[in-house]
Amino acid sequence: MSGQSSPTVGWIGTGRMGFALATRLLDAGFDVTAYNRTRSKAEPLADKGAKIVDRPIELADRDIVFIMVSEPKDLEAVTVGTGGLLTDDAKAPKIIVDSSTVSIEVSEQIRALAKARGSEFLAAPVSGNPKVIASGKLTVAVSGPREVYDTVEPLIETFGRKVTYVGEGEVARLVKIAHNVFLGVVIQSLAEITVLAERGGVSREAFLEFLNDSVMGSTFSRYKTPALVNLDFKPTFTNVLLSKDLELGLAAGKKLGVPMPIASATGMLVASAIGAGYTDEDFATLLLEQARRSGYQPESENAVIDDGLAPEATS
Repeated sequence: MSGQSSPTVGWIGTGRMGFALATRLLDAGFDVTAYNRTRSKAEPLADKGAKIVDRPIELADRDIVFIMVSEPKDLEAVTVGTGGLLTDDAKAPKIIVDSSTVSIEVSEQIRALAKARGSEFLAAPVSGNPKVIASGKLTVAVSGPREVYDTVEPLIETFGRKVTYVGEGEVARLVKIAHNVFLGVVIQSLAEITVLAERGGVSREAFLEFLNDSVMGSTFSRYKTPALVNLDFKPTFTNVLLSKDLELGLAAGKKLGVPMPIASATGMLVASAIGAGYTDEDFATLLLEQARRSGYQPESENAVIDDGLAPEATS
């Protein structure tokens, strides 16, 4: 792009996830300039070689700009709000890659606004958290024009284990919603069977060790085992966020004519956990609600457990 062998990169949003992913681009040798609403959260990237700017519009001359913000209103603010990325009359990024958590409708709106300014737009939601990124196991789904995806694929591949092109338009948003619906169903099911085993006299540690080594074990079940065994609910993803994604999934099911009875039941159980006050802790607190309904209060087993997410080796 622009005759360069390596494109210039802009990054908007350096929260826990954004910071970790921008760091991977810097470690891979890319020229990165970053913006964050709270500048102090972006400034540590300067020690890694990034330049820091005070407004998204200052990234308009970058070849590729990644965005990772929390809410639809934040995405609108950093793109078309005052001093937004797309508000420079003279220039705009060639490609915008958005990894924010937004609906299909909002994604469509921003894609159209970007197109009007001559910018291509990719939806690129990710699956994981900073520890997953550090372990090299992050996965990414991307949708938009295939030729644009081919241009940015080498950059996104630095994020983790796998990047998958899933189609045109906003279908990557649907992939992420479907993923998170499955996440909710799995964690609720995992809570139920773990409580069942414990009520029958099996320690949570022993049961989950068996499960993780069976064909039913997964990266996810192993990763959540320390939380379920030791009742360590430092948040990676909250019930409030899970509830929002379940609602989006059920809305998509209604729109597309796909009945989702298990997801619907899970949504009610997650809402019950929120009503019980589990709003800021990790969604693995669904175990506590399942135990309460089963008539007991679980205690930490204080076990030393490998979550399977050791940081990837560096040369």
